[in-house]
Formats: sequence, structure tokens, C-alpha cells
Amino acid sequence: MIPKLEPIVAAKTFVTTRFPHCRAALLAGSVVRGEATETSDLDIVIFDDTLVSSFRESFIESGWRIELFAHNLTSYRTFFEQDCRRAIPSLPRMVAEGMVMKDTDVIENIKREARALLDSGPEAWADETIEMKRYFLTDVLDDLIGCTSRAEGLFIASTLATLVCEFILRTNRQWMGSSKWTYRALDRYDTHAARELVAALERYYQTNEPDALIRYVDETLSPFGGRLFAGFSRGKSNET
Repeated sequence: MIPKLEPIVAAKTFVTTRFPHCRAALLAGSVVRGEATETSDLDIVIFDDTLVSSFRESFIESGWRIELFAHNLTSYRTFFEQDCRRAIPSLPRMVAEGMVMKDTDVIENIKREARALLDSGPEAWADETIEMKRYFLTDVLDDLIGCTSRAEGLFIASTLATLVCEFILRTNRQWMGSSKWTYRALDRYDTHAARELVAALERYYQTNEPDALIRYVDETLSPFGGRLFAGFSRGKSNET
């Protein structure tokens, strides 16, 4: 068994060994936020102007799982833009929150870019997008209402939770997340809404009673016109 070094020591050792000539390096993720668990890894972002392009790679060193995100001094912007377009700002958040382990007078400007993107929020959904998302939510909600299979219901409820979180966050121009970050993003924006959704899910999972979850989705959709099925159309040509 390889002894597990302190996270900062392990991260600095990794950077010094693997990227001794990089321009900057950050330690990000749950360790920096004080939320590390037994299965947490080290998220390390490096900026190296000798790299031709960005890449991601995983390692196990110093007793840690290490996720490396490697960029040169311009390639990171493509990932900033891609993350912001999908409204899940993974790299901007890592850079903004990351602990500086090495710097040659480049990291503050990159951090400033990341913070500016995070502060601006994602682009607002167009009315057409909101309509489409209402339709998708209605479709999954109908699946839950008509579900007679416990096994299928578990998956339907999970899908519904993800979609309703997305709807709440994006209609309020809030950043989203995936997996555990789906809940964290909602909780950060509206703790009451997050807890109410969890309670509705718990009730369904424990008792197979969907009413609270159905009501939650309906209340979310209500300000935007409620459920949508009849009249929804996409791709239809107006030509006669």
C-alpha cells in the first residue's frame, strides 16, 4: 500500500515531477473546498506553453487518484467557451476556485477570465427552448403518472429530477451541474426548492407515491404555461 501524502504535498510533487517547466498549476476540486471524502481525487490544472493542445489524463500517485487537465496559454479558452455553452462551467470553476501551486505571472489573468464568465451566468434560454423543455418534462411526467412498473419508475423519477433541476436553473440563468453537482447547483440557487425536490423524490422512492413529485413539476412549469403537449411542433415546413 502506497502511503497517502497530504493533498497539497501530493499535488506539488506531481507537478514538480511531471511538469517542472509549466507556467502555472492549480489544485482544484473537493479537497480545496474542504469537501473531500474517502473517494475524492485531486483535480490538477496546469498551463504549459510548450503543449500543442489541451488534454486530460488520469494517474494514481502518492496514494491519490489524480485527474490532470493540461492546457497551454490559449487552448483553455476553447474549453471555457464549450463549458459555458452547455451551462456546466467545470473548467472555469476549477480555475476560479483553484489553489495556486505554481505561477510565473500568468495565472491571475486566467483566473480573472474564469471569474468574469462565472459572474455573467449562462445565456438566457430562448422562448422556443423553454417550450421544448416544457414538452420534454411533460412527456416524462406523463410516463411517471402512467407507470405501473416499480423498476421503470425508479429510472423515470431520476430523469424527471434531472430535467426539472435543469428547467429551474436555466430559466433563472443559473449554472448547472451533472451528477452530484445537479443537486449542488440547485441548492446553491434555492435551498428550499432543492430540499423540497429531495423530499418528493424520497417519498416516491420509499412509498411509490408520486403525487408530491408530480405536484413539484407542475408548480415549476406553471409560471411558463404548465404542461405542454398539444400544439407542440418542431421542424414542420410552412410551405404548401
